[in-house]
Amino acid sequence: MSIRKLVVVVAGYGTRFLPFTKSIPKEMLPIVDRPVIQYIVEEAVQAGIEEVILITGYSKRAIEDYFDYNLELEYLLEKSGKLEQRKMIRDISDVAKFVYVRQKEQRGTGHAALQAKEVVGNEPFIFMSGDDVYRGRPTKIERMIQAYNQHHAPVLFAMKKDKPGDGDKNGFVKLGQDLGDGVFETLDFIEKPGDANKPSDWASLLCHILTPDIFPILEQQEPGKGGEIWMTDAVRTLMRQRMVVTQTCEDLKYYDCGNKLEYLKAVVEFAMDRPDINGEFKEYLRNLDLN
Repeated sequence: MSIRKLVVVVAGYGTRFLPFTKSIPKEMLPIVDRPVIQYIVEEAVQAGIEEVILITGYSKRAIEDYFDYNLELEYLLEKSGKLEQRKMIRDISDVAKFVYVRQKEQRGTGHAALQAKEVVGNEPFIFMSGDDVYRGRPTKIERMIQAYNQHHAPVLFAMKKDKPGDGDKNGFVKLGQDLGDGVFETLDFIEKPGDANKPSDWASLLCHILTPDIFPILEQQEPGKGGEIWMTDAVRTLMRQRMVVTQTCEDLKYYDCGNKLEYLKAVVEFAMDRPDINGEFKEYLRNLDLN
């Protein structure tokens, strides 16, 4: 069965970006002239995703408004002869089918995924965070879908994280048999094990292809660290029932846009990719006094 659905968790509070996120979701932080969430959606659609399911919270109305039609603005743009801009904002709304599911309380990534059970139905789906952005081709989703189609198994996505302290920030996988094309059998998956207890340097970032058999596991799962229902724990249970593979990657650039420094890096590097502004921007950067 082809993968048509993407589930994105956008319900978090974004406390690292306070006070901005007091009223505006962190997923709406702009990278040049598009919010973070748009980059995520566009990457998925380019890989064949047709339906985007956003797990939202009470403060996330701005995301729903962004992907909705704005008929008044379209009328004003058309009246002003700005037809290209009118088409641009209409295309944002038409890029995919959007479904919004409210997570009424913050109880972890596994709990967030469980909210999408009825919408996902009996299909495989992609599950990911709403503030992680990548640069490079093939995209992570393209690689993961290829791995899923080849091995007919749930897929984790992993990149190397070997700096001190990384073990306290990410989940890490233990890899088994090399299946080719950067894909490995997954032997274990541990959430934030600490540097001393990492099973490898491969951090499984929150981007998985999951199958519907994850939902019964989540429904029965007891809370883990911090009293939350972790997707990591559910995947470990799933691995005892069927094969789970990990798609490793070393050549993409990854930005955790929920982190201030990583967000600033994303803004600069995406701006450098833009032919409409990168000439003057490069000149500006060259002339900065960094002392």
